[in-house]
Amino acid sequence: MTPAPADPRPLTLREAEIRRFVRARYGIRGTFRLHRAALGLDLLRAPVNVMLSPVFLLIKLIAAILGWCGARRASAWLAARQIFLTSDVARQLEIDLNALLDRLRDQGIGPDAPPEVARHAINGYAETRNAVSEITTSLIVLALGFVMFNRATPGVISLAEPIANMGAQGQAIHDFALGSWAGGVWYGLFPAHLAVWQVVLTGVVLSVLASVLTTFAGLIADPVQVGLGTHRRRLMRMLDRLDRHQGAAGVEREHVLARLGDLGDIASSIWRGLR
Repeated sequence: MTPAPADPRPLTLREAEIRRFVRARYGIRGTFRLHRAALGLDLLRAPVNVMLSPVFLLIKLIAAILGWCGARRASAWLAARQIFLTSDVARQLEIDLNALLDRLRDQGIGPDAPPEVARHAINGYAETRNAVSEITTSLIVLALGFVMFNRATPGVISLAEPIANMGAQGQAIHDFALGSWAGGVWYGLFPAHLAVWQVVLTGVVLSVLASVLTTFAGLIADPVQVGLGTHRRRLMRMLDRLDRHQGAAGVEREHVLARLGDLGDIASSIWRGLR
């Protein structure tokens, strides 16, 4: 006798609930409401979290290696460490996602994972969303480099030198003794000297601005991911892990892509320096 097929309704109902949540939270209106929470201390936390991003990836990689080597307890302990400062946006997401899990459980289609496991999974989801914001910022910086200087600038390191040079050149032309027109001709032939401290200072300022941009990059990234179905798939994967009583995933590809952008930025700057 052929066994009856599994009832597809629980998964269908769950996915429908996820779709409603994604549209409400990450659509254009929803993401604007979410980012209201960033208008405060998040502007101070953002630069710190950007600096902690490489540490986060390193910790995750070490935890993954320990797990592959069989040291599962040490791997789990290390993976559970919270590296980033908790932002107000992340707190709002945690509230929203816990409410989503409660609605799913009330309908009998939610995971029954322990609260600590669910908290770990939600934190991992928020951290992955932050990595997407970093990638969005890197793409914006890359586009600025092409538009302003006709060159690839995958990060603020490679963008700092041309912007510092543009500022120094403009200031030198403005201060030229024979006037700006003559200064433009002179410094067009003999570019102004660019001090190292000017590049460093420009890099620091750009880093702070980029971290603020990252805080609000979700205003662009969230609706795009709604259209592409990325948010829905990411949430479904999180629920699938919670069904198996597993917390956050190991090293999500978004974190790796964000750090590859940093490495590309450094490599680009070194290559131009050697040339």
